[in-house]
Amino acid sequence: MKSQQKCIVIFALVCCFAVLLALIFSAVDFWGEDEDGITEENCESSCRAVLVENIPEDVPFADNGTSHLPLSQGLYSLLDQAIRVVEIVSPLWLLNSSDYESSFQPAARQGRALLSRLQGLKARGIQLRISSEMIDSSELTSLGRHYADVHYVNMTALTKGHLRSSFWVIDNKHFYLGSATMDWRSLATRKELGLVVYNCSCLALDLHKLFSLYWGLQYKDFIPTFWSKRLFALFNRDQALELTLNSTKAQAYVSTSPDVFIPKHRSSDLEAISRVILEARRFIYISIPDYLPLFGMTSNRYWSRIDGFIREALLLRKVRVRLLISCWENTHPLMFNFIWSLKSLCMEQVNCSLEAKFFRPRVLSDGNIQGINHNRFMVTDRAMYLGNLDWVGNEFSYNAGAGLVISQPDDEDDRNSSVVDQLRMAFERDWFSHHTHSLQANKNPICSKQRTNRLAPIKSSHHGNINDEKPAPIRKKEEGSITRHYDDKLQKNTHQDATGGLVIENYQERGQIKTSHHDNKKLHMNVNDQDSEGDAASQTAESSGSKEICNLPL
Repeated sequence: MKSQQKCIVIFALVCCFAVLLALIFSAVDFWGEDEDGITEENCESSCRAVLVENIPEDVPFADNGTSHLPLSQGLYSLLDQAIRVVEIVSPLWLLNSSDYESSFQPAARQGRALLSRLQGLKARGIQLRISSEMIDSSELTSLGRHYADVHYVNMTALTKGHLRSSFWVIDNKHFYLGSATMDWRSLATRKELGLVVYNCSCLALDLHKLFSLYWGLQYKDFIPTFWSKRLFALFNRDQALELTLNSTKAQAYVSTSPDVFIPKHRSSDLEAISRVILEARRFIYISIPDYLPLFGMTSNRYWSRIDGFIREALLLRKVRVRLLISCWENTHPLMFNFIWSLKSLCMEQVNCSLEAKFFRPRVLSDGNIQGINHNRFMVTDRAMYLGNLDWVGNEFSYNAGAGLVISQPDDEDDRNSSVVDQLRMAFERDWFSHHTHSLQANKNPICSKQRTNRLAPIKSSHHGNINDEKPAPIRKKEEGSITRHYDDKLQKNTHQDATGGLVIENYQERGQIKTSHHDNKKLHMNVNDQDSEGDAASQTAESSGSKEICNLPL
């Protein structure tokens, strides 16, 4: 009897030990041990923040318009500050423009210059670490061979999505976060906005933890059972960092997506966005390339997470909302229907105001659009949110992104130095510029030459290019390979059916590389219905969707 009990005890201990080992080896640990002695207790919280922008030369603003530090100079300044290590996460690596591209777009040379600066870090004894999912980038291959440590994240296996995060961390003291990627077009032909923060080790250390999460996912094809304590967030929406930013009091924290990539104490991007909207009292200004409250483009399921908060702010709290979206060749036709649905809420409602404009600065003779506004931010009378994802349901469920929330009190005497107010002024500059156009009551904008007569059928299920501004033909073959790992928009070809209506056929869910079988159902929309405010929200697309990995509540 005693021997049997001993066997049971030994067996139980062995099982516990095996489970413990499994948990240990399934966890993603923090990169390295040396963090320069920076901890939550001794980190710096008196910081300086600078808005950085890339404004293409052919997208001019008025001479008295708000201007900020050029993006390239902001990134160079971070490299000048580096002493020990530079950590970069970017969804795209295409800095080395071709001679042909540089010939028709001189600013493209800035990409080469930045790549040269990154290559020069080795001579200064500074280590370059990169997390990416682009396994076919010649630049990453070259950097990994001679200059950098490169870790690849298999997002297809982990979430069936993509790595959309775009940020730098320098020595756990300085950082950049914004819309720009390591693409020469982010420094030349696209309108980008981000934030460079200096001497702010408290926030930089927290962002470094997110880099370390990606870094530790190399070679993994599964999501860990639990995350190492070293990856737990220092700050979140309920316990934000109290800091001094540009000599004004502020609170800040880092958010991330998707939910399956969130260790303990980290706020999700959706939680951050909802909190900023809920705390707004007077206005909410949103600048985003795409706004589509659907969960997946192959699903007819309404995704209410952000849309519902905006409706509540409009109707119940009477907050003024301005929505600035990009009008470009990958704009989904249903987006305008949802915007008209929001506008219709304020019909005959006192103190209810939703304004919407689309940003389309320049249409070339071939119908392509240059100077696309890639800004992804929201600013209110109290706070700002700067992120990496488009406001589409499955972006937050499948794709990896990062966000930064900064809130500053209303009662500050000197609000001109507030980064929140600086961002508001940048939005207002764009809003009142001649590059933006208001939505008209009976006319949806034509966002590409191919989409004529307000028709937007989608015939096939292949990916479009989220960054597709049709650069020189010499690069099309190379960009085609990049598309497999990064691009997730829709390529839209047009045709008109016999009724002259809008036909939407099969299209692929954003953020998916492998998609399930699509049916052949079509959605026919009458042109009059499309232009009607009262029926704007009734248009939905029918097709079979792919299996969801995250069941977000509606």
